[in-house]
Amino acid sequence: MKWTGTHNICVPVCIIITQKEICKMGQIKVEKNAGGIKGLCVIEPTVHGDARGYFMETYNQKDMEEAGLTMQFVQDNQSCSTKGVLRGLHFQKEFPQGKLVRVVKGSVFDVAVDLRSDSETYGKWFGVELTEENKKQFYIPEGFAHGFLVLSEIAEFCYKCTDFYHPGDEGGLAWNDPEIGVEWPQLVGEYKGNASAEGYHLEDGTALNLSDKDQLWVGLKDTFHF
Repeated sequence: MKWTGTHNICVPVCIIITQKEICKMGQIKVEKNAGGIKGLCVIEPTVHGDARGYFMETYNQKDMEEAGLTMQFVQDNQSCSTKGVLRGLHFQKEFPQGKLVRVVKGSVFDVAVDLRSDSETYGKWFGVELTEENKKQFYIPEGFAHGFLVLSEIAEFCYKCTDFYHPGDEGGLAWNDPEIGVEWPQLVGEYKGNASAEGYHLEDGTALNLSDKDQLWVGLKDTFHF
């Protein structure tokens, strides 16, 4: 695998690996179709560091467009969660959102599930660990359910959205649906036929923590699909 460029000029290079496409554009490296699922992208920014600290561009529209990512964002959100919190799996039905997510403190395991009924990968999932150290970003387009599990003591999570939040348009998918089979790291517990967090914990004993609403979502065969 080869990336080309000089100190001031970066030359785009794309290498096709099965269904994945890896591109270097400006200050970002983009893995497109991550996990073999069309539309999912893992983005790694270029980090310039020295004894003083570091600098990086967290978003550059020109670089994104050169990588074929032409979405427009209208809302930025930030959340803070404690260890063992699982948020998800969420989507909006009539006003679907694409999301560009990253972690600025701590670490999470971030997951997307394909809910596009005409997709070859309908019902498939992909997950990536996002940390303040690796500084990776994950783009999830419209048509997916999204969620994350906090692995650190706290995690500050930022995401850009392609549509506004619409109260009343929320949809959800059970985080532990066996038909999907998301492999949440460090999580221990036995499926009891619903999305309850009861009996689940991380390997260090931290109890799994979900909102009441997230414990009521149903599985793939009973949920909304695009």
